[in-house]
Amino acid sequence: MNRHRAVHQAAALLLSYPGPDWPQRVAQVTAVLTRLRCPEADLLLGFCRGAAQEPPLDLAARYVTTFDRSRRRTLHLTHYTDGDTRRRGASLAGLKSHYRAHGWEPDGGELPDFLPAMLEFAARCPQAGTPLLHQYRGAVELLAQALDAHRSPYADVLRAVRSTLPAGPRPMPAPDDSAPVPFPILTAPGDEGVRR
Repeated sequence: MNRHRAVHQAAALLLSYPGPDWPQRVAQVTAVLTRLRCPEADLLLGFCRGAAQEPPLDLAARYVTTFDRSRRRTLHLTHYTDGDTRRRGASLAGLKSHYRAHGWEPDGGELPDFLPAMLEFAARCPQAGTPLLHQYRGAVELLAQALDAHRSPYADVLRAVRSTLPAGPRPMPAPDDSAPVPFPILTAPGDEGVRR
């Protein structure tokens, strides 16, 4: 498995909800990453060390607070590109169709724009999944900035993912969490969006 595929798979596992299988998941990821000598692996291993020291209930609460209670830190990438618009439905349908066209069906009942699902797809089917991740680089950048602003340990996981994507235009600055901003963030002026 090449470096980017390993990083994408590890990040997919680490960005998924830390349920009862979390200790085994972290042990698996750690075992693979210790053999991978690269800056991305170091970032992910640092996250694993910190997460292994946190009580499971605290880790689960941190995950929910970080990703499920803030639109600015959601793992559903079409929120950044389409917001709560009709266009988001078309984007979700397109992602689902893209996965199926390549013989892959994400499990877990999540929407197809869920970053861990996209990362797993890129790890399992890099010819189709890696360009898809590149297409959502701006959303990944915004999420990474929001995690940095929140001082979340998950920011290191996003840094590792970001470093596997080619550089592109600079993303818009992350919005201040206290100020309501229209969504979608990455759409052109005049597109419909919903205020937080």
